[in-house]
Amino acid sequence: MNSPANPPADSPAPNSPAPDSPAPNPPADSPALPLLVTGATGVLGREVLRRARDTGRPVHALTRRTALPAGDGTHWHTGDLTAGTGLDAALADVDAVIHCASDPRHPKNDLPALRHLLEAARRAGVRHVVNISIVGVDRIPMRYYRVKLRGEELLAASGLGWTNLRATQFPQLLDGMLGTLAKLPVLPMPSRTPVQPVHPAEVAARLVELALGEPAGHAPDFAGPETRPATDLATGWLRAHDRRRPVLPLHLPGRAGRALRAGALTAPRNARGTRTWEDFLAAKR
Repeated sequence: MNSPANPPADSPAPNSPAPDSPAPNPPADSPALPLLVTGATGVLGREVLRRARDTGRPVHALTRRTALPAGDGTHWHTGDLTAGTGLDAALADVDAVIHCASDPRHPKNDLPALRHLLEAARRAGVRHVVNISIVGVDRIPMRYYRVKLRGEELLAASGLGWTNLRATQFPQLLDGMLGTLAKLPVLPMPSRTPVQPVHPAEVAARLVELALGEPAGHAPDFAGPETRPATDLATGWLRAHDRRRPVLPLHLPGRAGRALRAGALTAPRNARGTRTWEDFLAAKR
């Protein structure tokens, strides 16, 4: 069963700001109001920036770097979400935030980072915070997924207007994982585990669309066009890279393994993407 803080993706939760929340910015249809993207230098964040600039809105981006990029039409700000520094300046006059920042290698940092962002957004009177999450966070008992689920709960309790979008796996991440595993004599992959990769450019377009609209609570999941066994993706990757390795299906034990085999990484009824795994591999050649 789903808890009130985590309703089904096809049944968005009511999303009324708390009575003591700050007054929101003017309506979203004003083209002068900026969008802010966190995690703007990552795989997803870069795509979000491109699509946000296409809206004609001013676009702000947050980075920990002190040497800021120039010449792309983005207003860059130096700040640190984990430390909570530089956020007030970055959020000044911002209408909506698209939160893409995450640290899978140090997941413990994600929750304080989100808390600091939400606190600063309340101070700034931000109208709408859009968060990217992962399909399966409520079903797979893994540390990073638990952190992402807790982040969804913090967002829902923030008193801000909010939207949460769960997406399936990005092919770039699968590609990196397979590149590492292919150094072994055999390529191990979870057996009987369906996956549904989605291109980050398509997720980015949906995030920007959501940010420009009204807060929606839990938005429907966003998944790729095909559900395929993980072993099939590995075979296609080896063929595309002209690598000769046997794929070794591994049975993953425990609750996590059972959830993966049950399709927890997929959302077949929300196959909204159009770019396939083969499209991604072909574009790399």
